[in-house]
Amino acid sequence: MAIRFCGVLALLTVFLSGLNASRPAVNQELSNTFNDLWRLDVNRMKPGIDYTISVQGRAGFVTQGSQVAQDYASLPLFSNVNENKLRTIPTISRFVKLLDNYERSTGVTEQVSTEELLEISLFLDAVLQTNVMKRAHRYLVSKGQSSSDLRQFKSQLQSIWFRLYHRQRNTGLDSSGFEHVFVGETKSGTEIVGFHNWIQFYLQEKNRHLDYKGYKARNHDLPDQDDHVLNLQFSWHNVVKPVGSAFIGTTPEFEMAVFTIVFLMNTERITTVLVNIDQCQMELVVVRHGLSLGTAYPRLLSSNSRHVSQHSH
Repeated sequence: MAIRFCGVLALLTVFLSGLNASRPAVNQELSNTFNDLWRLDVNRMKPGIDYTISVQGRAGFVTQGSQVAQDYASLPLFSNVNENKLRTIPTISRFVKLLDNYERSTGVTEQVSTEELLEISLFLDAVLQTNVMKRAHRYLVSKGQSSSDLRQFKSQLQSIWFRLYHRQRNTGLDSSGFEHVFVGETKSGTEIVGFHNWIQFYLQEKNRHLDYKGYKARNHDLPDQDDHVLNLQFSWHNVVKPVGSAFIGTTPEFEMAVFTIVFLMNTERITTVLVNIDQCQMELVVVRHGLSLGTAYPRLLSSNSRHVSQHSH
């Protein structure tokens, strides 16, 4: 669930913090907007009630391309999830239907059936009916980044998230933003790319295609059972992801809304914004692939308002 170069970036972050280098300033406007979305995300799953996670041990260093990683978590990450709730939330039930529509390996051309196109359309319809995406839409319209016409906004979301493109050269259309971020892909059979969604993580773990290896965090910032973003390590179909990250418990519409806003409010190929959402401070990273989304993920910096107490000292 995290990025290429993530291990390098994590080491660089630690090195820079050792030099007392100042982080970029918190983007207060986006933090306020995302906290509005957070409050509106009424279908978010609640830790300890709708799901229980067991973070267990800190994962070790693993190089990209490894097929073996020491396991610091003998149990699954998710000990239970309220599947009845997953089935009854329209956006999540329609989201789950999309997860088996993709070829896992990059370089393999995606074949999209009429039925799959309908599933995408129904999913976007459900997302657009949520207060989360309505609030995101209003914000984007106010910034001149989206049309107020709902059909045009739906078409814009479809282009950003579902338009197929070449991720690997000399192949057919083999990838999309949705597939990369929410489903996950493998590259050359030796590397996991994308895969930043907790529902897919849970379902793959339940079906024994995925093995959680432990969390990734700095010494002073250990994760809790109720953290809404986790940095973690896992193997999927016997390929290891050295460092991954994902929101936990959130709805697909919340994640799509947040990353769509970051995508449309910036034009750089790689955008990183620092935001505070609920009690967490995180970087949101968005990488463009032309007019579509290449990847997007959160990187947890501190949780349970520890960043607030650190600054107050």
